[in-house]
Amino acid sequence: MKKMPLTVVNPHAAGIDVGSRTHFVAIGQEQKDVKSFGVYAEDLSSLVKWLIDSQVTTVAMESTGAYWQNLFVELINSGIEVVLTNGKFTKNINRKKTDVLDCQWIQKMHSLGLLPSSFLPDHTTERLRTLCRHRTNMIQQRADSIHKMAKFLKYLNFRLDVVVRDIAGQTGLKIIEEICNGNLDPKALAAHRHHNCRRSEEEIAKALVSNKREDYLFGLKQEFARHQFYTSMVIDCDKEISQFLEQTIQQKEDVVDDIPDGKYFKRQNKNAITGIDLNIASYQYFNGVDLLAIPGVSHSTILSLMSEIGPDGFNQFPTAQHFASWLKLAPNNKISGGRVLSNRIPQGSNRLKIALRNAANAVGNLKDSDLTKFFKKIAFKKGRQTAINATARKIAVILWNMITKRQPYKPKNNYLFLDQKRRIVSRMRKQIADLGINPDDLGFSRANRDKIAAQMPSDYQPFSLR
Repeated sequence: MKKMPLTVVNPHAAGIDVGSRTHFVAIGQEQKDVKSFGVYAEDLSSLVKWLIDSQVTTVAMESTGAYWQNLFVELINSGIEVVLTNGKFTKNINRKKTDVLDCQWIQKMHSLGLLPSSFLPDHTTERLRTLCRHRTNMIQQRADSIHKMAKFLKYLNFRLDVVVRDIAGQTGLKIIEEICNGNLDPKALAAHRHHNCRRSEEEIAKALVSNKREDYLFGLKQEFARHQFYTSMVIDCDKEISQFLEQTIQQKEDVVDDIPDGKYFKRQNKNAITGIDLNIASYQYFNGVDLLAIPGVSHSTILSLMSEIGPDGFNQFPTAQHFASWLKLAPNNKISGGRVLSNRIPQGSNRLKIALRNAANAVGNLKDSDLTKFFKKIAFKKGRQTAINATARKIAVILWNMITKRQPYKPKNNYLFLDQKRRIVSRMRKQIADLGINPDDLGFSRANRDKIAAQMPSDYQPFSLR
C-alpha cells in the first residue's frame, strides 16, 4: 500500500483546547505531552512557562467565546506566536470527543500547517471596538425602554403615539416627564407641544385623557428613569470615543492637514455620535481618504469601519475579493462535475457586514447615482435582497481600493443630493442678480413658462428621451 507522508510545517507547535475553567495543552501526541491548567493568572503564567521550557514557538487554539482572550494576551506578551482559528476548521469525524483528544488534534493539525488564522484587529482598533460595541448595547437598552414606555402609555390611555411621530422626541419626552411628575391635566400636558409638531394643542389634549391607573404610572416612571440613565450612559460613551479618536489622530506620524468637503446633505439621526465631526475625523483617521463621498455610506457606517477593522486591517487582505469573502458577501461557489451546484452567499454576519448592507439599502433609495443604477439593475433581475448583497459587496470593494491604494471615489457621473442642488440654484440666482439680468427674460419664472406654453400649437408635444 502506497503511503503519502505529510510535511511537518511547525515542528515546535502546541495545541490548546480552551475552556471556561480549564485549559488543556498538548505539545505532542503522547499521553505525557498533555497537561491541564486553570484559568487564574498564576495558572496562565505556569502554562506559558511550561511551553517555553518545552521549546514551543507557536500555539494554535480555538476562538471559544471570550475564554481565549486572557490566555491570548499572556502568550503574545511572552513572545510565542499564536494562531487563533475558527472552531469549524478543527472538527474531526469518526472519533471520540474529549478535552485531551481535542487539544492533541489541534496540535497535530497545527504542526502540519492546516489551521488558518482568524482576523484580529490591532490594539488601537480593538480598544475603539470595545467602546463602540458598548455604546451600541446602551442604545439598544434605551430603545427597549422606549418600547416599554409606549406600552405603559397605551395602558394609561395616553395615545401619545397617535398625535406624536416619535414619543422619544422633544414633545414626547417633555410630556412623559410631566406625567411622571404627577401632572395629568390634558391641557397642561399639551402645552409642551413643540412648534414643529403637526398636530394642534387641542388634538394633543384629546389624546391625553388618562384612566389614572397607579400601577401603570409606576411602571412608566421606572421606564422613564431607565431611559434617562441609558441616555446619560450614551453621552458618556460619546465623550470617551471622541477623546480616544482625538488622541489617536494626534499620535499619528503624518496627520493630514487639509479638510474634506462638508457633507451637509448626509443628515444624522438621534443615535449619531456627538462631540466630534466624523467627516473630518475619518478623513484624518484613514490618511486622507474621504469615505463619506460614497453614496449610501453614512456616519454610522464610518464608525463601524473605524471600530471593526481600522485602516491597518484592510492591509491584511491581499485583494478586495478576499475582503468581500471575509465579510461573507461573495458567493460560495460549489462546483462538481463541471456544474455549479450552488452559488449562494454563506450564512452568518458581523457588525461590519450589517453596516454595509444598511448602506446598500440606502443606495437603493437614491435616484441617479452610479451605485443606484447598479442596484436597480440587480433588483429588477433577482429582487431587492440580492441587490442589497451585491451592492454591499461593491461598496466593500470600493472601500478596500480607496483605503489600500489611497485613491478618491471617482464615479462616472457625480450624484447631487437635494441640498446640493438647492445650493447650486441659489448660487446661480446670485450670479444672475450680480449681472443685472431679469430672470423673466431668461424664462426662469413660472409665469413666463406658462405664457410660452400658451403660444405653442395645441398638438405640440415636447421632445423627451425614452
